[in-house]
Amino acid sequence: MQFFPKAISLLFLTLTTIHLSAQKHFTWTKPLKEAYQQAISLRFQAAESTLRSVEKTDPDNLLRLHVENYLDFFRVYINEEYDEYTVLEKNKDRRLSQIESYGDPKSPYYLYLQADIRLQWALARLKFEEYTTAFFETNKAFKLLTANASKFPDFLPNKKNLGVLHAMVGTIPDNYKWAVEWFSSMNGTLEQGMEELEEVIAYAQRNEFIYEDEIYVYYAYLLLHLGNETEEAWRLINTSRLDPKNNPLACFIKANVAMRTDRGDDAIAILTQRPMAPEFYPFPYLDYMTGIVKLQRLDRDADQYFLQFIKNYKGRNFIKDTYQKLAWSQLLKGKEAAYRTYMERCKSEGYTVVGSDQSAYQEAKKEEVPQVELLKSRLLFDGGRFQKAYEILSAHPASGYTAKKDILEYNYRMGRVLHKMGRLQEALTFYQKTIDVGKTEPWYYACRAALEQGIIHEESGDPMQAKSAFSLCLDISPQDHKTGLHQQARAGLKRLKN
Repeated sequence: MQFFPKAISLLFLTLTTIHLSAQKHFTWTKPLKEAYQQAISLRFQAAESTLRSVEKTDPDNLLRLHVENYLDFFRVYINEEYDEYTVLEKNKDRRLSQIESYGDPKSPYYLYLQADIRLQWALARLKFEEYTTAFFETNKAFKLLTANASKFPDFLPNKKNLGVLHAMVGTIPDNYKWAVEWFSSMNGTLEQGMEELEEVIAYAQRNEFIYEDEIYVYYAYLLLHLGNETEEAWRLINTSRLDPKNNPLACFIKANVAMRTDRGDDAIAILTQRPMAPEFYPFPYLDYMTGIVKLQRLDRDADQYFLQFIKNYKGRNFIKDTYQKLAWSQLLKGKEAAYRTYMERCKSEGYTVVGSDQSAYQEAKKEEVPQVELLKSRLLFDGGRFQKAYEILSAHPASGYTAKKDILEYNYRMGRVLHKMGRLQEALTFYQKTIDVGKTEPWYYACRAALEQGIIHEESGDPMQAKSAFSLCLDISPQDHKTGLHQQARAGLKRLKN
């Protein structure tokens, strides 16, 4: 009879030993750090080779799954090929299952990795209009990160992701906020998110931090899009360790911030020096960006970069937008027939998921040829060449146009140029003309003019006028860019409240 208790004890000991030996770990070893850096610099073959080696020499290290997911995410996000997405997406559940089953719940990486994997796939889903699934996946990630923050309040990678989510949730427009509150547990403010990211940046400046490049990018983008601090965003990115000459992803990020902070020539210099060696994963979108910045300088060879993008890119987005830009490049050369040919392609090719494709498609459907001088001023302005844009507008005043849309666009563009040139009272006058004429029209000019009025008043120390302008922006509902403009206005109102 004594055999059975001994047998049961032995069985329990055996099962316990099996369980303990099955529990794996999360350790940033030197090879895994190398694989991560290879992944975020788009050296995928090198990263995969390193990960295969790690799988043999350190099979119980679950951080390998973390780096593997980066590779899948970047492939999906760069290529935007649905068939590839459906194949790679299956890896998500396998990785999550391994982490949940074998990871150490006492490690701060246990919940963090599950959340990070979900966030990456939520972002990937947006490329294919899987909005509902992306929303609930983001909510699940938020819950995991929040629970992890309770267990490990000083774990900085957690604050990296929560900071972004808190900031984004804090600027959701009112007409969407009910859905977030009803269907999710997500909450936060812009100020809260920025403070969390600032804490991580302060740490990364003093210590080794594996996600250093990521945190600078996240913070710069929030400064740029929600904080209205464009110069600080550029300073942060320009002084970071991002190396655009040896990392296509860094090239994309730095050029993107340069473009959005009126540094067209800097963007051209960054993009034309991008790494082109075979070791880097192909990134056709960089050709599209190069075409944009060269078109904004009115370079005659801009179309060659757009054509290269069309040739190599197999994804869904920016196709209509690219054909529109090809059409514009021909119009600037005086080739109206070629303009119309490309605009026909704009109608028939690509999708209308992203805002630029939607705008391009709307222009193509209307079959209205843009006024060349207004188009030139728009492009020059977008590239940060304000004096040249002003000279073109001054030489072709509003009195020379008859169509209401052209007159409205002239007032809007003159307001924008004067604003950037620091002539604020004149800018406010032209913005008001735009609002008076265009607030009930379908075009975005009046909505953007109200937003810019709010920014001028905010920066001039007049919060009441700024609040009025931001609120007016929210009251105007254009066909294009409404969500983005309203989000910026909402962020402005929250800045004033804080």
